[in-house]
Amino acid sequence: MPNRLKLVRQELKLTQAEFANILGIGKSALCMIETGRSALSERNKNILAQQLNLNTNWLETGEGNMFNTPKELIPFLRNSDRIISEHSVPLYNIEGTAGLVPLFTDNNSAQPVDYINIPNLPKCDGAIYIVGDSMYPILKSGDIVLYKQVNDLENIFWGDMYLLSLDMEGEEFVTVKYIQKSERQGYIKLVSQNPHHADKEVAIDRIRALAFVKASIRMNSLR
Repeated sequence: MPNRLKLVRQELKLTQAEFANILGIGKSALCMIETGRSALSERNKNILAQQLNLNTNWLETGEGNMFNTPKELIPFLRNSDRIISEHSVPLYNIEGTAGLVPLFTDNNSAQPVDYINIPNLPKCDGAIYIVGDSMYPILKSGDIVLYKQVNDLENIFWGDMYLLSLDMEGEEFVTVKYIQKSERQGYIKLVSQNPHHADKEVAIDRIRALAFVKASIRMNSLR
């Protein structure tokens, strides 16, 4: 199978980075699969079958055709906008992933709904749609924020904008706020851009997931 997976990538004229993005894995992980040092997961096989119409029986045994339909008819490849570059940022639906925590803890299992390609885009871990108006007019509901996950609270840049998942009586609350220091030990201050939203202090141990907001995108529709 390792050599056949490489044949698929070569047949589609994709780089390892592009092919790895389709599978939702890292380039190094794909390299290990192609060289036989790691196995292709069932999830990855399903992605290949669904998005590329790959014949999984051929992948396993080498028998039959590589694709279930002619390569030229594969919708994924006919749409050039879907060819994923090494600098693409995956866009996730956090409702589909049950929130930020599962997305951050098991990023490889989350299937992006799309990819964002913008020249000179900073390196980001992902992007999500936001809901609410607490950061209006900088951000409004429906905008996309691109984030870089923060694993250590010691790395917070005080006063900058962050994407947070908070534990609110057992329920996850996802928000975007400025984070400032609090005079209370073990707390941080969450500050909104919208003056109609009051500042709020929350205990640090209620933070379930944290990411630095590196960029935002607003979709303006003309009517």
